[in-house]
Amino acid sequence: MSGIVYCYDNFELVRMKSAFYIILVCALLSVGTTHSQDTVKPKKHGWHLLDHQRDGYRGISLSQAYELLKGRKATPVIVAVIDSGIDTMHEDLKSILWVNDKEIGGNGKDDDKNGYPDDIYGWNFCGAKTGENLDRNSHEIARVYHNWKSAFENKSNKDIPADQQFLYSQWKRADSLIERDYKEAKTSIGNATRFLTGLEESGKMICSVLSVSQFTVSQLNNPLITGRPATKRAADFWTTIFNQVPDTSITSTFVLEDIRKYKNNLDANIKRKEEPPIDLRGQLTKDNYTDINDRFYGNSNLKQGSGNHGTAVSGVIAATRNNNMGMEGIADNVRILAVRAVPGGDEHDKDVALAIRYAVDNGAKIINMSFGKPVSPYKHFVDDAVRYAQSKGVLLVHGSGNEGVDVSKQPFYPNPTFLDGKIASNYLTVGASGDESNGGIAATFSNYGNAVVDIFAPGVYIYTTATNNGYEAVDGTSFASPVVAGVAALLKSYFPSLTPEQLVQIICTSGTLIEVSVKVPGTTDQEVSFKTLSTTGRIVNAHEAVKLALAMEKK
Repeated sequence: MSGIVYCYDNFELVRMKSAFYIILVCALLSVGTTHSQDTVKPKKHGWHLLDHQRDGYRGISLSQAYELLKGRKATPVIVAVIDSGIDTMHEDLKSILWVNDKEIGGNGKDDDKNGYPDDIYGWNFCGAKTGENLDRNSHEIARVYHNWKSAFENKSNKDIPADQQFLYSQWKRADSLIERDYKEAKTSIGNATRFLTGLEESGKMICSVLSVSQFTVSQLNNPLITGRPATKRAADFWTTIFNQVPDTSITSTFVLEDIRKYKNNLDANIKRKEEPPIDLRGQLTKDNYTDINDRFYGNSNLKQGSGNHGTAVSGVIAATRNNNMGMEGIADNVRILAVRAVPGGDEHDKDVALAIRYAVDNGAKIINMSFGKPVSPYKHFVDDAVRYAQSKGVLLVHGSGNEGVDVSKQPFYPNPTFLDGKIASNYLTVGASGDESNGGIAATFSNYGNAVVDIFAPGVYIYTTATNNGYEAVDGTSFASPVVAGVAALLKSYFPSLTPEQLVQIICTSGTLIEVSVKVPGTTDQEVSFKTLSTTGRIVNAHEAVKLALAMEKK
């Protein structure tokens, strides 16, 4: 696949919004979607760091930023990554990890008396004290739907007490989303099952004739295949499928796995309404979830079963620079503090709130949050944690989500708007931009909103770290967010007196203004000015941010 890995963020799992995935499935199910992709120049590892004028890619002009900073001293900045965990032994990350020097690793004791024993590199709120970890989880819409169904079903606003109105609104949205996905799944499951069966049977036929375990489109012209009516029909069928994707290295195995994922997702959407989810988290953590003060649970295991997500996010921010390995992070004097609060599936509000507090209490000045969900029943926990971070001068950077929707109209959590209507001043919401080489300036999957999303940043084909000393190219606002967090860390490192509010001002004001029309994310033909997709209409630019910080310093 030319090194491309489409990363399904936790907030993507319900709808499976990978660009390739939707294109392929729509083609297979004959709903009329066609695929086209501009290829003005080749895809390039590390394009997101480059300069548009000098290099031809719509990156963040990082080299130019460092040119302005030559001779200036940097101070270390702790950046917390609240995510799925991290590979603490990765060759490009281990030297930039935060280390709790008040703890003695591996002795099973809480040496610094903070309630979290052996938290050398951070903490895991998704595990048991015995070390077992939560690597998969139910979706929040299912938890909210079933938890409050008996209390809210068939009720209207007038039936609900004032102190439960927000929770009721969350249940109504969960009910709507569950019902939407259920109806779609019920409608599609029969065709998907039949189609998958046809794919499997025709694929086996081709593999048998060619004596292979999988095949690509180039192998379908073999006379052994084209010379027989049955195999020729199978080959024509598969050729139509392969032609939906320009990458000729795609294998039949990959296609089958993706269609199985699609069918499994339909099955899951049916089950999600019909059966209450199992409380996998509660079985491990054994805390009282409704009590925010019951906070000493989890373990120090950040790596085992963590997957690639948190490792990839961390690499974007601060993978060791100039070491002739894999790739380079953005900030050169950062320590990554890993906090594990995001399992496969939606995170819990309490875990997120405590993760923010843990990060703040351990010195983080910037917190990256590449996760999210459409409902947040205990939002007040998170609101209080955001206020706590604000009071301690900590900036929060959050990905806008990958549903291709306007989050001004369809809220995505966490967000900076508190339940009382006030808005956090230490918060940036980031959409994903791309380049002409990888599909266009606005990422097709990115959430947007001219009242909510502050700025866009590269989030398509971002080459970064993966577990076990690996590297991969990934897509998602999950990777646009750490681009902005990395720029914020760079600024904070070289201009340590900057407040979160000043960082927000600099980043949003100095970004590159994009004055062109783009396709609205999540649509195939609707076009708008890029400026309407966020509050600023800009893409983050490290060079211009540093230039502005220098100018502010002289005043």
